[in-house]
Amino acid sequence: MAAMNSLSLLCGPLSLRALHFIRTSNPSPRSPLFRPPLHFRRVLSSVSAISDEEAAARAAAVSADSGAPTIFDKIISKEIPSTIVYEDEAVLAFRDISPQAPVHVLVIPKLRDVLTELGKAEKRHEEILGRLLYAAKIVAEKEGIIDGFRVVVNSGPSACQSVYHLHLHVLGGRQMKWPPATATATTGLGRGRVGGLGVQHDVPQQ
Repeated sequence: MAAMNSLSLLCGPLSLRALHFIRTSNPSPRSPLFRPPLHFRRVLSSVSAISDEEAAARAAAVSADSGAPTIFDKIISKEIPSTIVYEDEAVLAFRDISPQAPVHVLVIPKLRDVLTELGKAEKRHEEILGRLLYAAKIVAEKEGIIDGFRVVVNSGPSACQSVYHLHLHVLGGRQMKWPPATATATTGLGRGRVGGLGVQHDVPQQ
């Protein structure tokens, strides 16, 4: 029963039918033989991942406007390594360490200037916003995906933004779907996972 209660908490109202199926088609949850079918294990894993990302986004939003340095500031200053795809005096583009497509690059302004998210943009930010989009086009050219790519901006906790320094995701290298799949966002810089190949971050699965 304890095992099933845990599953109920994990799934919430999404999976009552799934839990009933698991109960009726598997040994008792107390049995060492109990193992939910693969499809439902994937459902449970996906629900858990979504919950984790939503929690990380809410936690990050608390200090969004504190002015405290973000992990992107350390990447800009080269304190943390990344694989740079494009750089100029105003913009930096580097690979995401947990890509959601064959090509997945983050494009950020070097100066945050209170532009923690797109929803905070002001009239004076028009130039840098344009430069970010143009940099995304340059990245697409460099990566050989100019024939088809996607630019994603997560703005605010409801969009699972977990680093409050405006950034664009450039994705491509395969056929994209529309509408995008449910965001499981297996990235999440709020957890501080970084590496020499790029940066792990929030983005919907495409």
